Amino acid sequence: MTAESLPNRLALPGLSLAVLASALGLVYSSHICREFYAELQTLEASRWALQEDHSRLLLEESTLASPHRVATIAEDELGMGNPDVNAVQVVRQ
Repeated sequence: MTAESLPNRLALPGLSLAVLASALGLVYSSHICREFYAELQTLEASRWALQEDHSRLLLEESTLASPHRVATIAEDELGMGNPDVNAVQVVRQ
């Protein structure tokens, strides 16, 4: 055995271990990436559902607060109406 052949004999197992470690790292990082992507898809679906609910609630709020609806409820349910012209008093300072 010569002195030059010893480093060559040690290089092959060292490189094999490096390749194996790199392959295992690649598999692990791919697995983690897929898990995060699945979580992202779940969160995006949840976001879309919440956005739809928010849009429906905004539409419902604008419908409930429409001036015509408020005036109708004031007249029908609360008995409110325009004041009589003779009952109006002007206060001056």
